Amino acid sequence: MRYFLHIGYNGAQYHGWQNQPNVVSVQEVLESKLSKMLKQRIICHGCGRTDAKVHASQYFLHFDFEQIVDSDFVFTINKLLPDDIAVFEIIPVNPGANAQLDALKRTYDYFIHFSKDPFLSNFSTLYLLKNLDFEKMKKAVTLLTKYKDYHSFCLTPNVYKTTLCKISCAKLFLNEEKTRMRFQITSNRFLKGMIRTLVGRLLEIGRGKLSLEKFENALNNNEPLHFNKIAYPQGLYLSKVEYPYLNIPTKSTFSGMLNQQLKTIGKPYQNENILRFL
Repeated sequence: MRYFLHIGYNGAQYHGWQNQPNVVSVQEVLESKLSKMLKQRIICHGCGRTDAKVHASQYFLHFDFEQIVDSDFVFTINKLLPDDIAVFEIIPVNPGANAQLDALKRTYDYFIHFSKDPFLSNFSTLYLLKNLDFEKMKKAVTLLTKYKDYHSFCLTPNVYKTTLCKISCAKLFLNEEKTRMRFQITSNRFLKGMIRTLVGRLLEIGRGKLSLEKFENALNNNEPLHFNKIAYPQGLYLSKVEYPYLNIPTKSTFSGMLNQQLKTIGKPYQNENILRFL
């Protein structure tokens, strides 16, 4: 039988989802605990990779196990797992279901705070920046759904057959004090380093270091942008994964707490209610 696991994890102590030599990954921990619990070697196939220190408030994986799991499965596996990885539910699926290949859309959120807060240090990225032009940043964000080639925003574009991505939604949110910001993006796929590269370029636009014209040229003509820095990993969350046969709300509440008092930037969204987490 094939099962999907709906999980969430705090990635601060891990070198991403994927198994890698000589470092600890989320996949390694889950495979180890599942194998111990089910008394056979379990291999987990995740819905995608996340970088070191990146979080997932929603993540799906699939694994095969010939028996029907008992009703205490979620309780038992959570007792074995460390506190920074949680299993929310186990879902029996068709034998051909694939957590990675069947995903239609993925949504990521990137959180930034602009004033020091010791309780956000592992969950949001601190940038001590003042007087950012958030209106220009929002204009840049609105361009993302108009273009498809993200060659200029990928760390390793040459390893892909194509750098085309279908971004269906991109938004920027800000609290009233302008001390916290969230960038949200939904696409059918993402390239290596793409979101953190985009966030880095948005901050350069906000600082006046990069023009909207050059940003759009990179989207339209693959014109290279000569900025080396990408955004730090700890503010990035995989927050929603959608399947043709599965669309489950996020279970984790912490990313929802980060979302409180964040509203979309710009006049078209002035009356939008305070957003809940996805």
